[in-house]
Amino acid sequence: MSRIAIPYFHVDAFADRPFTGNQAAVMVLEEWLPDDVLVAIGEENNFAETAFIVRDQTEAADWELRWCTPTYEIALCGHATLASGHVILTRDGGSRVTFRTRKSGILEVHKSEGGYEVALPAIPTQPRVHPEAAALLGGEPLEVNQNPDLYNLFLYGSEDEVRALKPDLKALGEFGVDQFICTAPGDRTDIVSRVFVPGAGVDEDSVTGSAHAVLTPYWADRLGRSSFTAHQASQRGGDLTCRLEGSGATARAWLGGQCVTVVEGTFYLSG
Repeated sequence: MSRIAIPYFHVDAFADRPFTGNQAAVMVLEEWLPDDVLVAIGEENNFAETAFIVRDQTEAADWELRWCTPTYEIALCGHATLASGHVILTRDGGSRVTFRTRKSGILEVHKSEGGYEVALPAIPTQPRVHPEAAALLGGEPLEVNQNPDLYNLFLYGSEDEVRALKPDLKALGEFGVDQFICTAPGDRTDIVSRVFVPGAGVDEDSVTGSAHAVLTPYWADRLGRSSFTAHQASQRGGDLTCRLEGSGATARAWLGGQCVTVVEGTFYLSG
């Protein structure tokens, strides 16, 4: 029986020290493995996301990038993209790396004064009503915004209200893989959030890049400025900078933070 040795990195993203931020596994492949094997590796790693990268042969970007939760492949993940950029720029040097993805276009990570910035597509939302989810989240949201592609944003009046939420996660999971983003003005940062994705096997995410791709255009408009600071108030917690660049379909959310590699080794796959 043959055995494949895969370089493996465990990274805490949006973190300035171990045991904070959001954990991601980064796997550097020679070529793509079958889809079901990628998901099985994601289940084995049991992080919110495992990132898989392969050298891009099209010259559109430096690397191809895909992400798997413990249960399925997703279309966009910010923290695991930041972690992938951290791994490549630390290992190979340089100040910038690009990734070609299947559903989110070309993503970029570059070094910044505070660590790294990752560019994600800015995700717009529109006012909607979602009383069933609002009741399951708890509290009294001031407004609800949605994007048809899974994202639901609930605005609360204070950080204390967001921190006090005790959602019915099992019932929220019945909505499928929808993401529930709860946000408010922050006490020590400009904004604060918590993010729940129970239908995707992630009851409460630690620090969510894709959610901040939603929060960046929302709060940039609400605050009247293109950049601000953010804190995701999960158990592990994480701090970010958010910056909106451009407008319309080409707008990008630049999310800044640090990364810490806590494990580096080899993942063995028997074939």
